[in-house]
Amino acid sequence: MEYQFLKIDEADGVVTVRLNRTDARNALSIAHMKELTDVARRYRTAPHIHAVILTGTNKYFSAGADLAERLPKNETVLEKRERVLAGPDMCKAWAEMEPITVAAIEGYCIGGGVALVTSCDFRVVGQNASLRLPEVPLGINMSWRSIPRLTALMGPSRAKQFVMFGEALDAPTCLLWGLVDEVVDDGKACEAAQKWTAKVGKLPPLPVRMTKEAVDAAAGMNDPTATFMDRDQYLLTAATEDFKEGVRSFFEKRDPDFKGD
Repeated sequence: MEYQFLKIDEADGVVTVRLNRTDARNALSIAHMKELTDVARRYRTAPHIHAVILTGTNKYFSAGADLAERLPKNETVLEKRERVLAGPDMCKAWAEMEPITVAAIEGYCIGGGVALVTSCDFRVVGQNASLRLPEVPLGINMSWRSIPRLTALMGPSRAKQFVMFGEALDAPTCLLWGLVDEVVDDGKACEAAQKWTAKVGKLPPLPVRMTKEAVDAAAGMNDPTATFMDRDQYLLTAATEDFKEGVRSFFEKRDPDFKGD
């Protein structure tokens, strides 16, 4: 299949999915997310694929959800609820893939990009990479059902710090906090990810897939309970004056003045 915003390479049992919306710094538009969902579902149970690498460019992974995307006017609440499923559906599709998934991250990875890479099994980053969640400082909740995954990786206290403060974590801190699995020289993240997939390729495929499924089930058994309301929380926070102020201040490059409204 041909994709507008993705480049797909398949060789020797490994699929490499490269984000390719460089005119927008790989910002995740709804169309982009639907392509990522489609490719994940395409390879979900593929018996001839043992691993999938997800990567961006050598300068950045993704700027996160596309704040500049024009959204439909006069939507009903039902239509809005359907539209905001694009992000959660994308992350769910990547989390449910049976092949082992490795995210190779260079440069910055922001917001929805972080939600996406935490849906993968492993994360490899370049030395100057950074991960950041700007949602709460902008006035909205962190959604896309990512809070349980972050908590499982980092623990409750560090997950709270990462989500609430919106501060970028550099590569060594990401490694120390358990958010990533390996730090390599800049420009070498994809090469390192290939080494991970080569290790997977030498293992018997059935117990590998069974192990992935078992560990994910154990770590995520409470995920639906923790996240069943997060898209409605997003719709609530996105309708507040604080969110409007957060976005204005972001584009005007100034501190926001939140009122709790």
